[in-house]
Amino acid sequence: MNIDAIVNALPTEALNTISDLPYPKVAQGKVREIYDVGNALLMITTDRISAYDVILPDGIPGKGAVLTQVARFWFERSSDLIENHLVPDHDKALAKVLKGHEELISRSMLVRKLKPLPVEAIVRGYLSGSGWSDYKKTGKLFGQEVPAGLVESEQLPEPYFTPTTKANEGHDMPISLNECSEILGADVYEKVHQVSLSLYRRGVEVAAAAGIILADTKFEFGLDDNGKLYLIDEVLTPDSSRFWPADTYAKGKGQPSFDKQFVRDYLSGLDWDKTPPAPALPAEVISGTRERYVTALAKLAG
Repeated sequence: MNIDAIVNALPTEALNTISDLPYPKVAQGKVREIYDVGNALLMITTDRISAYDVILPDGIPGKGAVLTQVARFWFERSSDLIENHLVPDHDKALAKVLKGHEELISRSMLVRKLKPLPVEAIVRGYLSGSGWSDYKKTGKLFGQEVPAGLVESEQLPEPYFTPTTKANEGHDMPISLNECSEILGADVYEKVHQVSLSLYRRGVEVAAAAGIILADTKFEFGLDDNGKLYLIDEVLTPDSSRFWPADTYAKGKGQPSFDKQFVRDYLSGLDWDKTPPAPALPAEVISGTRERYVTALAKLAG
């Protein structure tokens, strides 16, 4: 992976909408758009950014390409743990599908048609975000026993698997391990549970070598027609993970991060009720967010 070439090729204007593709669009999320290309799906990551489940009017130039390349980096480094959704001979196949639209290649993946599981597989190694909020209220981590007396951003004694529902709209909701097992079935649940922990530990190891702490992350999985489990969507990106610089880490407070927390921090200081329409982002917030995403890519894959 040529990081310099990727960074130098990043657009200076945000791509928030995809147009002129000769394929039917079958799904659109807050960030990604998915097209049916016959025997596979074309997944394109735009530069849109959301906060508090609201898509903001301003995108982050190049964010989609950064997220896609970070995911590709991790797919390569986790293929011994679980097969992922990329089609065989991926780069050649993608170039063929996007002939005439080569500017989209760096932000695109060509993936198998799979049945996504209806849960988010979240693994937490540190007490932060919604996990910290729940711990302060209940003394537990979404119903699971953890030591007393922990402080914000403190490392947990071991990684915890804390699944949630996967909502098409609104917030994902925490579920217990038993509820997750009932939703997925015992066999699939056990595979998802164990491989999620293995993926997190691999992420921690690789990130640590780059001077980054992987505090928590989410994974998504899908099944083929034969019931084989695949890792899908994105993996260990700044949108799906909480990455902290290791050299400034100090428990007992919130941490700076290589993700869109910079945007959330700006929005939290505004008089906005967190419902649409969202306020515009100033240029310095856009550039600062872009810098954080690019830094995450450069540190991890550089």
